[in-house]
Amino acid sequence: MKRIFLVVSYDGTNYHGWQLQPAAVTIEGVLNRAVSELTGEEIQVIGASRTDAGVHALGNVAVFDTDSKIPAEKFSYALNQRLPEDIVVQASREVDRTFHPRRCECRKTYEYTILNRTFPLPEYRNTAYFCYGALDVEAMRRAAAAFVGEHDFAGFCSAGAQVKTTVRRIDSLEIKRRDDLICIRVQGNGFLYNMVRIIAGTLIEVGKGALAPEKIPAVIASCDRAKAGPTAPARGLKLIGIEYLQG
Repeated sequence: MKRIFLVVSYDGTNYHGWQLQPAAVTIEGVLNRAVSELTGEEIQVIGASRTDAGVHALGNVAVFDTDSKIPAEKFSYALNQRLPEDIVVQASREVDRTFHPRRCECRKTYEYTILNRTFPLPEYRNTAYFCYGALDVEAMRRAAAAFVGEHDFAGFCSAGAQVKTTVRRIDSLEIKRRDDLICIRVQGNGFLYNMVRIIAGTLIEVGKGALAPEKIPAVIASCDRAKAGPTAPARGLKLIGIEYLQG
């Protein structure tokens, strides 16, 4: 028996998120079927990040156990012959049987993309949030600085999250603009349910002038979801990658 590590990219538009659900097409469900067909075993993959419906990924991680004789590095090639074009395994390798993608210390990087112009562009309809009012990127950058560090992010978590603690550490939060696209890039040791989308929604409110950058520290300290901005739409969010610090 060996454990295979997969790096998985996908366009989440046509899926009900990562996690397996009855009567719904999910990333996990499609992967389970493809790996099971390939190995002839009943396979259940274990994912690192349970992205929501409509959220995309360049580098999500999954593992599975198999007795297959297929070399670990060949699984990516074989699986891509069986997966739909909106799910692609970027790499595969063998890892220690004790490795668990959600229990090992790591850094996750997400990007939230905003299309900021007068009219939308069809090519970004599934991968960016369209905002027609001019956003003040400098104000958003000033606000972003308050999120960096270790904080209790209870006010930036949607209801229903089952976690032991709402304390998380953000290592960096950068905002860049290129032409009509604004990219919010955030890296940290873990994120609460909808945390990145709520941070993005809050920064958009700052960009619109509805919330002063100087208010953000108090919003974070309040731990009050009502004081933060709205949850930005899923289509603008992309999991860029996961860096494991050990193992």
